Amino acid sequence: MEHRTVGELMTRKVVTVRLETPFKEVARILADNAVSAVPVLDGLGRPAGMVSEADLLRKVADRSDLTGRTPLPHLEAWERERAEGRTAGEFMSAPAVCAHPEWTVVEAARLMQVQNVKRLPVVDETDRLLGIVSRSDLLRVFLRRDQAIQEEISHEVVGRLARLGAAGVTAEVREGQVALHGTVADALLIPVLTRMCAGVDGVVSVAEDVRVRVGA
Repeated sequence: MEHRTVGELMTRKVVTVRLETPFKEVARILADNAVSAVPVLDGLGRPAGMVSEADLLRKVADRSDLTGRTPLPHLEAWERERAEGRTAGEFMSAPAVCAHPEWTVVEAARLMQVQNVKRLPVVDETDRLLGIVSRSDLLRVFLRRDQAIQEEISHEVVGRLARLGAAGVTAEVREGQVALHGTVADALLIPVLTRMCAGVDGVVSVAEDVRVRVGA
């Protein structure tokens, strides 16, 4: 049983800017390509940081509201320094939080959660940019067909545990929701089955109606 990898889900054609790209050019690139963030590359093609719409808006938020209706934001010193930046290298969020193509969706999702980022540049072993993976890319695993999920559970979960006494278990999958039925030789297999099914890409939830075989 294997999770989908970042390399399978990432976007390979990446819109990028350079450290020296001017502020207005960054804004134009975001608008023209209908993206909300881009990696900032150094001279060797390695991600040095990320520039997002939030980074651009920081400059707007730092300006005085001549109407007097909106109080000035209380920006930290580092935020004010970025707001005054003129090039991508000066107002980008750095360092870039990157992933590798062999990572699983679980690894990438956990890193996004911990770092509170919405996308990860994907780099090779020399840190050169290969692609980019976003939250929406990772969520594509939930578009897997129910039949594909059911087949993986039957072969990779129940099949692996069959010799331990789980051969009598069947799985139904509807809209990613798994329902396990049948019997097992040992009650300890029930939570193992449930946990393994929950780890299959595309599974939304797992419910079980599994009993221990009489006389097992």
